[in-house]
Amino acid sequence: ALAGRAFLLGSYASVMTTWVDPAANKAPLFGGTVDVVTTATPLAMMKTGDLEALSQYSIMDMFLGKIPGSMGEVSALLLIVGGLYLIIRKVINWQTPVAYIATVAVLTFLFPRYGASGLDWMLYSIFGGGLMLGAFFMATDYVTSPITPKGQIVFGILLGILTGIFREREISLM
Repeated sequence: ALAGRAFLLGSYASVMTTWVDPAANKAPLFGGTVDVVTTATPLAMMKTGDLEALSQYSIMDMFLGKIPGSMGEVSALLLIVGGLYLIIRKVINWQTPVAYIATVAVLTFLFPRYGASGLDWMLYSIFGGGLMLGAFFMATDYVTSPITPKGQIVFGILLGILTGIFREREISLM
């Protein structure tokens, strides 16, 4: 799934990074015309340091999915529910997703950017982008994830550190 997405992103960059702002769609579902506005995702706004533009999306909007972005990565609430369902059904173990999300949370809390408070930066970083999707549905892939619980925790921590480095590096290049 990740390789397919990377291929599509590389091949169709403009189409894959142009999002419909859900707040702009005010027309009725059937009949009439629909006016839409495209905008960067909140994570893309964070990368440019545009906290003023980012303020148009509250942390609750990001948690509920009232933000622009790729299908399947915008609603942290639904991704958490889906991840908990997989954990309860014993399809995946909790160690990797919890270690992954917790590591990103700690790193972003300790190193906030652009004058944002540690808590705000952490919440925007956790709920923005594909972190929840990656933690619950990609990092727990049977082929690439460790078998032992300790290995899963170490794997989750390493993924969190890499995510922090990649996001920091992308922000620094802007």
